[in-house]
Amino acid sequence: MINITLPDGTIKTFEAGITPMEVAKNISEGFARNVISANFNSETIETSTPILNDGSLVLYTWSNKEGKKAFWHSSSHVLAQALEELYPGIKLSIGPAIENGFYYDVDFGESTISEKDFKNIENKMIEIARGKHEFKMRSVSKGDALSLYKSQNNEYKVELIENLEDGTITFCDHSTFTDLCRGGHIPNTGIIKAVKLLSVAGAYWRGDENNKQLTRVYGISFPKQKELTEYLHLLEEAKKRDHRKLGKELELFTFSQKVGQGLPLWLPKGAALRERLENFLKSAQKKAGYEMVVTPHIGQKELYVTSGHFAKYGEDSFQPIKTPNEGEEFLLKPMNCPHHCEIYNTKPFSYKELPKRYAEFGTVYRYEQSGELHGLTRVRGFTQDDAHIFCTPDQLDKEFKDVIDLVLYVFGSLGFENFKAQVSLRDPNNPEKYIGSDENWKKAEDAILSAAIDKGLDYVVETGEAAFYGPKLDFMVKDALGRNWQLGTIQVDYNLPERFDLTYKGSDNELHRPVMIHRAPFGSMERFIAILLEHTGGNFPLWLMPEQVIVLSLSEKYEKYSEKVLNLLENNEIRALADNRNETIGKKIREAEMNKIPFMVIIGENEENENKISVRKHGGEDLGMISVEEFSQIIDKEINRTLKTFK
Repeated sequence: MINITLPDGTIKTFEAGITPMEVAKNISEGFARNVISANFNSETIETSTPILNDGSLVLYTWSNKEGKKAFWHSSSHVLAQALEELYPGIKLSIGPAIENGFYYDVDFGESTISEKDFKNIENKMIEIARGKHEFKMRSVSKGDALSLYKSQNNEYKVELIENLEDGTITFCDHSTFTDLCRGGHIPNTGIIKAVKLLSVAGAYWRGDENNKQLTRVYGISFPKQKELTEYLHLLEEAKKRDHRKLGKELELFTFSQKVGQGLPLWLPKGAALRERLENFLKSAQKKAGYEMVVTPHIGQKELYVTSGHFAKYGEDSFQPIKTPNEGEEFLLKPMNCPHHCEIYNTKPFSYKELPKRYAEFGTVYRYEQSGELHGLTRVRGFTQDDAHIFCTPDQLDKEFKDVIDLVLYVFGSLGFENFKAQVSLRDPNNPEKYIGSDENWKKAEDAILSAAIDKGLDYVVETGEAAFYGPKLDFMVKDALGRNWQLGTIQVDYNLPERFDLTYKGSDNELHRPVMIHRAPFGSMERFIAILLEHTGGNFPLWLMPEQVIVLSLSEKYEKYSEKVLNLLENNEIRALADNRNETIGKKIREAEMNKIPFMVIIGENEENENKISVRKHGGEDLGMISVEEFSQIIDKEINRTLKTFK
């Protein structure tokens, strides 16, 4: 007999050889009907895998992230089978599940595929799914695995297998289809009820531009047609809110091939938006005791070797900048923290002078692959709202909690109200990925967990997601379309202070090592603005809008009064502009609506005679005829509703 521990701590005893699905049926037949994946002792297994030893079992349904992963991974197998049947002679490579759906990279040879072929492929996938074919895993020797794919002239699978150890290779069979696979499938294809192929793109084999370009087919699937319909509606809404589309329409930013891929150019309205965001955070930081610093865009290579960033980001960085001096090399900085460590090191500190809080809007550079660049969310040059706090161990708890308060203030002022915290710890099974001692890592991880609990955060723990120098607390924000984004990060670091030999003199008159907190409420200005654009659809909080009011005159006769109103608004620190073009008022209103300007002030004969203005809100609400003073009060009230004072 074996003992199986369930997530709620219940221990059940079964005969050895019982499967996860049989355990699920033992719990409840209704529950078992929804189980689609399983995990035993932290390893993903099939629901039909016999369990032979004591251990912990987790059963997943579609509502779990792990369940969706198994569902979409299984769907990629069905896609591969459909493609093989429709396009004989193609060569399959890899087909993983991704955050939303799955893809398969395929060498189509002489065949071609486009979106017009999607419907035919989808129909074939549903036809296969309806066969309710079971997914069955089997072990294969390395020789047999190589023999199979060599006979198919599939150099991609051969390359994958050559890098595997004999005795670790498994195939997955369903219907008439076989694929090299590590496992993690749903019980059978019949659970897949709805399928949609989303796009087709080029993808270099193994992400290497020197390799052949394959065709990547993206898709998504669901256990119910209704869920697919809802998802497609969400996709349409996402297209309307795409920050690249809105950024162009609202004239916020652009890109230039001559400047270079992944290097955004901020237009006047976008630059003003960035400046307001920076000033907003600078104001809060000043009250919180931060000091602004400025560091260069480059640094000597040795700086980043010392910090560990060269080993971590060297391959993803731009090539070193060589100088006329033999052996002298500089790098575009990948992170701001090494520079801030050197600022701290400019003078000796006493414990009475700590904490020191250095903040900077510093631009950093990473050479992202061209295929991974995406608008403002993935760029090669981006500005971080970076700050580093150097404190004593006794100050760590309070300082960390104060940073949490600052992050929550930022979210509240910008309308991000739905979020969870994620405590990211190191992977104990891969210590080589991290720097620093086990003792320091434990202290840092304990500090973050303690702060998250004390602040009452709704948090989850993710093992293996820590930064290479320390654990972190990330904030996962859900936007207006229900999508999750990582925004805001706080990290505890005992390692860089050691690497840079940072010290302070304690009350015992001895030198001690400070603790370092890394924090960035926005993360990067580029990515934050992209997410904010998509979350709000371009309808930013009123305090942040590039233009809060537009004054629309009915004809040239009222231009003089329009200018007077404009001046009054500007005197009240309201950002306004006037549209005195010789166009119909209807056209002016339509264009103001398209530009998402929050308020339209209409000026005509009645308004001039009564020394008032007619106000219309974005979206069509009519506020009637009021005085400029009354309107200013409406603006102030709306701004104060969202933009609170940081305390």
